[in-house]
This record gives sequence, C-alpha cells and structure tokens, in this order.
Amino acid sequence: MNAGIPRRAWVEQIMGMPISVHVRGADPVGEDVEERVAAVFADLCHADAVLSPYRDDSDLSRWERGDLALGEADPALAEVMALCDLARARTNGRFDPRDLPDPRGGGPRYDPSGLVKGWAVERAARHLAGLDGAGWCVNAGGDVVVHAPAGQAPWRVGIEDPEDPGRVTQVVRLRSGAVATSGTAHRGAHIIDPHTGRPAEAVRAVTVTGPRLMWADVYATAAAVQGPDATDWLDGQDGYEAFLTTVERDTHTTRGWPAPPPKRWPGMIRCSSSPGLLA
Repeated sequence: MNAGIPRRAWVEQIMGMPISVHVRGADPVGEDVEERVAAVFADLCHADAVLSPYRDDSDLSRWERGDLALGEADPALAEVMALCDLARARTNGRFDPRDLPDPRGGGPRYDPSGLVKGWAVERAARHLAGLDGAGWCVNAGGDVVVHAPAGQAPWRVGIEDPEDPGRVTQVVRLRSGAVATSGTAHRGAHIIDPHTGRPAEAVRAVTVTGPRLMWADVYATAAAVQGPDATDWLDGQDGYEAFLTTVERDTHTTRGWPAPPPKRWPGMIRCSSSPGLLA
C-alpha cells in the first residue's frame, strides 16, 4: 500500500539525542513540508532551552536556584510542573520528579525529564497534523508518535530485545498514537524508585503504547519502578497497553497487547531505551 510513495527523513540533535521526523505521501521537498518540519525542531529546541536540567541557563535551573520566579518563567515550566503533579497522582507516586539525583552530579533536584520528552515531542508533532494526505512519524530517542492517513499502511514500530539490541522481539502496528520504552538496557539502572530512593532494577525493559506519547512515557517509567506486576496496573489505564521484560527474561503483557507478529519486518521504526533508528 505504501510502495512508491514519496518519503523523506530529517534528523537533528536536540535534548542530547537524535530526533528524527519522517514524512511519507507528501511532496518531500515541498515548502509546506519543510516549514512544518522546521517548526517541529524549533519547538523542541525551545522546550530544551526552558526545561533542560543540564543547562544552567534554562528556566528550570534558574527557578530552582531562586533566580527566576515561576510567574516570570516561560509558561511551559508551570504547565509541566502541573502535569508532573497529575502524573504523580495517576501513578501512585511511582513517577515523581522531586528529589532526584542531579544528572550532572551533586545533590537532589527537581527533574521532570521523564515527562518532558513525551510532552515536548507530542506538542511539537502538532505542526505535522495539517499535512494533507501525508503520514508522519517523530522518533525521539526511541519514543515514537505516528500518524497514517487513510490509504496508507500503519507504521511499524520494532521493539528491541533488551538483551540483544540487534534483534527485534515485537512489532507494533499503529495508524495513530504513540510508543514509549523505559528500562535499563542502554543507560543502566537510571530510573529511581521515589518510594525507596534507590534505582529500580527488576524490569529490564517496558514498552507502552497508547493515544498520547506523554502518558505512554510516564506510564513506562512508572511500570519500570513498580516491577513485573505493573501490567496488571496498566490494564486499568484506558487505551494503554504494555509489554514488559524482567531481569530474569520473563515477559508480561497487558490483556490487549497484540500477539507477536513475524520476526522480519522491513522498513520499520525501532523503539528502544536508546536513540531509535530506522531499521
């Protein structure tokens, strides 16, 4: 169904990771496409400038130092903080940006990064929504949001084996929605359990699909903290499904997770806890 249709990809390094935009079914060199893709990257650069915990000049860092009042900061900071409060409530405290290790070293700090990436990518992708008859995908370090219009096949997102990054264990087919993965496969035990203050290590990787990337990302982080029984909790999150692998290589899924498809799928997007690439 997609054979022969125009397609193009753009990649920029933002938020410390390669972020790619893929468009198919529209003029790949058309002015409208170029402008919309540029707007996606501009939005993401702005989110990084405002909300990065790695930048001393971000609004987040200035607010935490007491150099900037919340009411004087970019409105995105207050919006993200409110969403983090909501995420903490929805996940029974398993997602909590407070008192986390400073990613640059040092004492604890407020770090909303576990929500910001999904929120920023989801918001930036809205610039692509007006591309008439085009399919598109934004892939930010393995967190993916896609759209496929009528007449195009769904996007295929490959889920990496956490023990063998060269192998795809599952493939998710999506017309519209998001896929997010959290785990220890590439970055080690970097997810902190807010209840214990210690790294969460029982889950090797967990992938969550759903209608919104921000919540898929938050739920994947919370599931990694909760452990193997997180799929039971995720069954109660309407519209979201999960595939979880423990450190013992046991797998758990929510009730609605699709059956494993064939092992070889050409032309798919790879979803992992490291930067995702076209496979």
